[in-house]
Amino acid sequence: MTLQGEDRVLCIEPAKLSDAEAIHSLVTYWADKGDMLHRPIGEIYEAIRDFKVARLDGEVVGTGSLHIMGAELAEVRSLAVAEDVQARGIGAGIVADCLVDARAFGLDRVFALTYKPGFFEKQGFRLANVMEFPQKVWNECVRCPFFTNCKEVAVVLDLEKDPGVPIAR
Repeated sequence: MTLQGEDRVLCIEPAKLSDAEAIHSLVTYWADKGDMLHRPIGEIYEAIRDFKVARLDGEVVGTGSLHIMGAELAEVRSLAVAEDVQARGIGAGIVADCLVDARAFGLDRVFALTYKPGFFEKQGFRLANVMEFPQKVWNECVRCPFFTNCKEVAVVLDLEKDPGVPIAR
């Protein structure tokens, strides 16, 4: 895939262990700005098989992960794209690859907790109540320092109801 109007090559692929530092750096950059939650480097290494990376001419410029929560549900998390390449379809491409994996696993639903619900709505997700995902709330959210003052918005995509949304990049 080439970026629109440019000769630079973009590919989205499963992350490698050697990508953990770049993933951590992207997530930390946006978390320090208050746009996402921090992820410790150890957590990134533990979940490296969940992560996708977007490489632009070989350099990691985006990341995201599909974290399986159960037999029917997964979460898109840690979605981050370098500031200088935003609004070029990189985040949408990462989400689309995560949804390909979700379908391959036979999952029914994929959700995200986000400060940018409009982005996910453009990818086919709908607004949801976080309590639709009790396994997230009671296993993870309850340990978050923002639990009692959370400003993230829940979004969900029902794969079985909408099997073709979205695979375009």
